[in-house]
Amino acid sequence: MNLEFFPRGPALLIENEERILIIADLHFGIEADLAAHGLHFRSRSEARLERALKVIQDADPDRLVLLGDIKHSIPSLTWQEYRELPKILGALRDQVPLLVFPGNHDIGIERFLIDGEIRPREGAVVDGVGYLHGHMYPAPELTGRLLVIGHHHPLISLKDEVGCALQAPAYIRAGVDATRLGHTEPAAGETPARALFVPAFNEIAGYDIAKIVNDPFSPISRCMKKDSGEIILADGTYIGPLKVIEDHEGD
Repeated sequence: MNLEFFPRGPALLIENEERILIIADLHFGIEADLAAHGLHFRSRSEARLERALKVIQDADPDRLVLLGDIKHSIPSLTWQEYRELPKILGALRDQVPLLVFPGNHDIGIERFLIDGEIRPREGAVVDGVGYLHGHMYPAPELTGRLLVIGHHHPLISLKDEVGCALQAPAYIRAGVDATRLGHTEPAAGETPARALFVPAFNEIAGYDIAKIVNDPFSPISRCMKKDSGEIILADGTYIGPLKVIEDHEGD
């Protein structure tokens, strides 16, 4: 299994038999929701779509996996989503076949998808890897697979000795307690259960990794084995174990 990182996204390509490009948490329509709360921004959907199309061009994948929360509004559709989503999804599928794993924000997304694009919310195996949005317990058939998930929007925050701060999208790679997930614990010599948390593609969506680890809000994050956790930047740079976050919090 080969992994290739695309920091322009952020996006990830996993290659086994196929080249699978993974994008998580696009949150198209977020601007309409912010406007309802008094924060007014021009829609960035067109620029976000252009960025996604450029990543597809650079990665040259066989398929594009969207890890849920394609739209933002819950529990319904906003005027912005209803107007923009057909064009957005059409532009993506014109470049590459789509597979969509719906997230908790994706109520009503089915009306914009075509036959064969939507996958179960509990996840499914594609080319040997388990994919799901991450807000639900993974399906039993994902037992023993690498679980690639969105939903958490991981963002790293680090400060140096003079107080300069780095905030950037990042991946979390960690073992998970298979038994707590309702899966069978791997036998000796088998690959342990593990998960890869993918950062949000939406440029204004981020959630501090320290909060994800210390106050988990999903089945998989609650089952994370913290001592095995590692942090990787969006460009593939290895930062180190989750202890890096704890050390900076202490500082």
